[in-house]
Amino acid sequence: MTDEHLDQLVRDADPNRPDVIGYLDGAQQTLLEEIMSVPTLQRVLEPPPHPTTPRSIVRRTAGPLAAAALFAGILAVPAMLPDHRDDRPAVPTGTPIVYSAAAIKAAEENPRLLINQPGWTVTTVYGFAKQQGTIAFRNGQAELEMNWYPADAYDDFYADRLRASKPEPVTIDSWPGHLFTYSAGDFAVMLRPRDGVFVELRTRSRWTRDTFQRLLTDVVRVDARTWLAALPAEVVTPDRVAAEAAIALADVPLPPRFDIASLGHIGINDPYQFGTAVTGRVGCAWVSEWLRAKRIGDDAALKQASDALLSSHKWRVLHQMNEKGDWPEVFWGIADKVAAGSPPIGYVQALGCD
Repeated sequence: MTDEHLDQLVRDADPNRPDVIGYLDGAQQTLLEEIMSVPTLQRVLEPPPHPTTPRSIVRRTAGPLAAAALFAGILAVPAMLPDHRDDRPAVPTGTPIVYSAAAIKAAEENPRLLINQPGWTVTTVYGFAKQQGTIAFRNGQAELEMNWYPADAYDDFYADRLRASKPEPVTIDSWPGHLFTYSAGDFAVMLRPRDGVFVELRTRSRWTRDTFQRLLTDVVRVDARTWLAALPAEVVTPDRVAAEAAIALADVPLPPRFDIASLGHIGINDPYQFGTAVTGRVGCAWVSEWLRAKRIGDDAALKQASDALLSSHKWRVLHQMNEKGDWPEVFWGIADKVAAGSPPIGYVQALGCD
């Protein structure tokens, strides 16, 4: 990665850059999430062909097989859910799975929408914290993302979608919303705010109007345990964060006063997104320590922080992620610049620092 490439990534991740201010209005808070999942950094309210979902630079799209390989299991909606209204429970199947209170709470605070139709595979899960998250599904060549955001961003998103087409009223499992058409095979449905969030369903590749509208009749809202049971086993839920973080950070030098328990609020994430969240927070803490040491002239602490950041080139977790996406390259580029004495503008946004 060249300095120019890194600088561009960091500039693109900065919601305060001049070309974004005023364009995002109330949705700026979602831009920061754009560092992690599909191919290119775009603005959250990008016009057609695809308004982006959160976290959009780092995971490479290496084709359907690579995406499906991340989560090999078919979406585990038991047999077909019973046909009744909101928060339908799972069909009893053998010994029930016990979920922690933290996992149940994270699920209950989000919309919990699933596709009640066989053949759909979960390919991406992340967020589910601070009323924001994404779950993506795939069935053959058809892909569907469900993204949700805080309700106070709804008006800005809705106004932007009006640039695509006139809204058409639709209902998904008794939840009213509007359908927008970007092209003959490209659609979005925005559901009205509910329980502090709103949801947007977004098609990606190989759709027709008829197939999309038929699918909408099979999108259902389920209870927390059914939703959690539908997630692939690899997904890290809040009850597993501490144990999985300890594994991910086994060879990672931790900054002074860094508490793994502080990672408990990163929500529910697939392994790749979990890795970005964990290493991002460690990186933020080391850069903060570097800046503190620089400010007070503590040469020993400055060297310790520089050495720790440079050691990231050997962190196992980043090398495991490197085949799936660009997050390690972004992290290493920032780490190298900080260690060289030149923290890049926008590193806070690029690493997702609070």
